[in-house]
Amino acid sequence: MPTYQANPWDALGDPSRRVIFEHLADRPHSVGELADKLPISRPAVSQHLRVLKEAGLVVYRAEGTRRVYTIHTAGIARLRADLDRFWTLALSAFKRAAEADEPVNDDDDDKEAP
Repeated sequence: MPTYQANPWDALGDPSRRVIFEHLADRPHSVGELADKLPISRPAVSQHLRVLKEAGLVVYRAEGTRRVYTIHTAGIARLRADLDRFWTLALSAFKRAAEADEPVNDDDDDKEAP
């Protein structure tokens, strides 16, 4: 199993990288295609892709002299596992908090004072 140098959540924290990632979610792109869609240079796109690759979120394949990048499904699975874990923890905490509250007895309000 490969080890990644960058945290995928940190990698997606940059707005430019998030936009690049969203474009790649639509379909594979080369660096040039991404640069044509964004207000940043090709070298900047390449740097962002390197960070996304180090985080395990994208992979590339060579097509002649260009690299075509696509979403790495294993990276998405890691993000999904994190979200599932966070969601499970949040639901468990909510359940504990709800069960710790004493139930309100509305019948007491209907009784007249002696």
